[in-house]
Amino acid sequence: MPMGENIIAATGLAPFFKISNPDIVGIRPPEIRDGDALQSRIRSLSGFQKEAIVASARTGLVWRLVSDEGAYLDGHDAAPCPLAFLSAGMAASWMDEILALARRQGVEIRHIRLVQDNYYTMKGSMQRRTMVGGALPVELVVEIDCDLEDAALNQLLMDAVHASPLNGLMRGQLTSLFALSKNGRELQLGNAAPLLGEIYPETDARFEGLEAEHSDVDLVGPVGVTPIKEVALGTAAAGSSLADEQNRVLNIGAVCTLREDGLKDIVQMQYSPHGTSFRFLSEPAPADGGKGRAPDANTLISAGFGFCFMTQFGRFVSMLKLDLPEYRIVQDTFFSLGGASGGTGEPGRADPVETHVYLTTMENDDTAREMLDIAEQTCFLHAFCRTDLKTKLRVRRV
Repeated sequence: MPMGENIIAATGLAPFFKISNPDIVGIRPPEIRDGDALQSRIRSLSGFQKEAIVASARTGLVWRLVSDEGAYLDGHDAAPCPLAFLSAGMAASWMDEILALARRQGVEIRHIRLVQDNYYTMKGSMQRRTMVGGALPVELVVEIDCDLEDAALNQLLMDAVHASPLNGLMRGQLTSLFALSKNGRELQLGNAAPLLGEIYPETDARFEGLEAEHSDVDLVGPVGVTPIKEVALGTAAAGSSLADEQNRVLNIGAVCTLREDGLKDIVQMQYSPHGTSFRFLSEPAPADGGKGRAPDANTLISAGFGFCFMTQFGRFVSMLKLDLPEYRIVQDTFFSLGGASGGTGEPGRADPVETHVYLTTMENDDTAREMLDIAEQTCFLHAFCRTDLKTKLRVRRV
């Protein structure tokens, strides 16, 4: 039985759109430290449905995006799950860097298709507060037709993977930073690492009154049930992600191709927990050589981090029946330019994700702190940051 109302469907709005009146939002990305700085304002809607507004300081573009969960988390399946955003953003970023590096080296690519698998773990008991989310190495298969010899092709592809700004979140161990407010009052943190300085002033993100820029394409949509794939410790049952004791592996895939109009077509594969596949479109902003007709890689990645973190709040309070009628975050993400697409010739870099959390609750201060601690502890994508991850690359000539 789905939890809460299906607000995403009830609004009648397109799930994703570029905001044509961004001034009404009042969103102000942080200053650029390296290549790009993004701010994501995300609010809970109902159940596990969430809405985000993501703005880039580099491109000036502002996007509205929504996320939901499937039956495995008693969701309405009205939009892609949070982990789908990182998978799609990762595939888009890697495709950007491969194509840019090939152009710089004068390599003609006649065909390319990326097949990607992201893996995560969830182990422990929520009741005993031992549940922990984890991230495992990413697998990437590049199907390609070009004239490079094997050694040179492998080098180009690995250089492109390392050139992605996402490389900065994958390699090494980054500790995410947080600030916490309960009912308008800033709280000291429990176990989470604190941000320097005060929490941002608590203001509405002005989600109402947003106007969508006209688009000739559907930026996201379901494409049917994901084909069955055997995943060790995988899950499929309704409500399985709400079980108190867990020892499961999540597998979110992405298949990225190029359309004739230049947009990247990315189909997210919901292997475990098993569910619906959604198609994303992505394109760099005009500042980065695209036309900005669809969300760029950094926007999708940033939204994914915020959505996943928000889901863990909802999961914790629903499993323990705590009071949390409203919760929202303001999240800042910082990336370098791409080593190939941005012309730096260097591996991609990123700073720790910075998140300001705002809770409306009748629970006491210690419980509010625990909500943040457990959300960070069980968030797959904050685990992604604090884990040194390598990409397992395979090349398939076609």
